[in-house]
Amino acid sequence: MNGSSKDDLLQLENFLCFSVYSAGHAFNRIYKPLLDELGLTYPQYLVMVALWQEDNQSVRSIGEKMYLESNTLTPLLKRLEANGFVVRKRDPEDERSVRVRLTEVGKVLREKAQDVPPCILEATGLDTETAKRLNRDLRTLRDQMDASVKKL
Repeated sequence: MNGSSKDDLLQLENFLCFSVYSAGHAFNRIYKPLLDELGLTYPQYLVMVALWQEDNQSVRSIGEKMYLESNTLTPLLKRLEANGFVVRKRDPEDERSVRVRLTEVGKVLREKAQDVPPCILEATGLDTETAKRLNRDLRTLRDQMDASVKKL
């Protein structure tokens, strides 16, 4: 490797991880005012989306989908419950498991949230097909990196 190639390795704009990280921050800046209107934080919104997709899930299932540990997810679920969007109950078939279910208020919130995805897509400046391809590529990247971590 010549000197300039070695130097390129430590240029912030060349770090894929920084591009993903800073894009995440840009997404959060776009989401914040939209989600403030719904009374949700971004992580709470993701939980709600998971529950709108499939109601009455275990905490473990939600955590797996969101790549969150239960010690991070539980306080978030408690806040959603305090706001009246969900209820948490022990699973009668497995007392160790807690299930999360949407309330009527949580179900109604879905209708108000319908405008969020189109606003986000518009903010990206991408057409639908390009956004889908990028999303697929990022999920593939995530899955590949997860597989690499498991090998360590």
